[in-house]
This record gives sequence, structure tokens and C-alpha cells, in this order.
Amino acid sequence: MRVAVIIPALNEERAIGQVLAEIPRDAVSEVIVVDNGSSDHTAEVAREAGARVVREERRGYGSACLRGMAELQAPGVVVFLDGDHSDHPEELPQLVAPIAEDRADLVIGSRALGRRERGSLTSQQVWGNRLACFLLRVLYRHRFTDLGPFRAIRYESLMALGMCDPDYGWTVEMQIKALKRGLRVVEVPVSYRARVGTSKISGTLRGTVLAGYKILTTIFRYAWR
Repeated sequence: MRVAVIIPALNEERAIGQVLAEIPRDAVSEVIVVDNGSSDHTAEVAREAGARVVREERRGYGSACLRGMAELQAPGVVVFLDGDHSDHPEELPQLVAPIAEDRADLVIGSRALGRRERGSLTSQQVWGNRLACFLLRVLYRHRFTDLGPFRAIRYESLMALGMCDPDYGWTVEMQIKALKRGLRVVEVPVSYRARVGTSKISGTLRGTVLAGYKILTTIFRYAWR
């Protein structure tokens, strides 16, 4: 089964080389780094580390993911992974396994179920995540423990979801649409550590508020449709 990895990255020159070095290359066929308008040497470092680099000028996590999807050449599985070294790329095989064994269509790497380094998530992130998962359980009748970015999904399933969110609502949009389409969704524990550098979202009050607002509005918007 061919596995492609998409890594959205914005000013991650200090981290992206480490991320790429830790991806088990025998388990993946292609790694695409989407440079989301970096002003540093993220793209150059990623190329030197063997990734295919494409650029997406429109800022936003979802925009970068969509650009990466446009570059895919029909792999069996697509893995999304952050470029800040907070995820553990070496755990990629355990995300892909339920799909390879035909037990799932979408696998969410749950930081809540796994080993989390102290300080890797702010208190706002922890409580915001819990609130979002509670609302998903109430409105969509499915128990999630996380909206984690480290995830794997069948290529055909991903392309059928009609993903469109350009920024903070990307992860929860995918989970909601997967439920609405009747996909088999499971969670597996993943490790999580403090990121390299400062977060563009949780590192600022504005980013935290905007992300929380977008996630909650996305949850309610799809529930009312």
C-alpha cells in the first residue's frame, strides 16, 4: 500500500529537518512539504532532506493541506503530519495499520490517549479540545478524544469528503464529514512533545481565540445542515 505524507509548514526551518529525518522512509512512498509562505529557509531545508516542496501563498493550515492534496498521485493512504516536531513521525506505521488491515478508513492520532510531554499543550488547548469532543459526542453521536493533526486516511475517502476549510477548522471538518459519510473512524494513541519554536496559533491570544471560534462554528454549522 502506497503511503503519501503531507506536511504543512510555515517558518519551520529549525524543525522540518528533524521531522523529515524521523519519518520511516521504508513505510512511505512520497513526502510533500507545503511551504505556506515561509520567510525563512523552510523550503530549502526540506528539499535537502529529500522532500518534494510546493508553495501555497494563501495562509492557513487548511489551505496548505488542500495544496498538498492537489499534488497527490493516487496513493493508498494519505498521512497528515505537522512540521513543528511536536508529533512523533516514527509512530506513522501505527496510524496506517488499521487502514492496511481494513479496520478503518480514517485514523486519528489521539494525544489524549497517548504519552504527552508536560507543557506540549496549553491549558486552553486541552480544555478547548475537550469541549469540541464533547460537542461532537452530543451532536454527532461519536466519541472522539482529540482533534489531533497527526492522522491517516484512505486516499479515495479523503477525495470524496469535499474538504474545503482553509484554516483552523480543517481537522474537525474532516472528522465530521467522515462521520456523515459513514466512514470507519478509529483513534490510536500517539505521543506528543513541545514544538520547536513558537506556535502561530496557541502562541498568541488572537490565534487561540480565532482557532477556538472556528472549530466551534464548524461543529455547529455542519450539525444544522
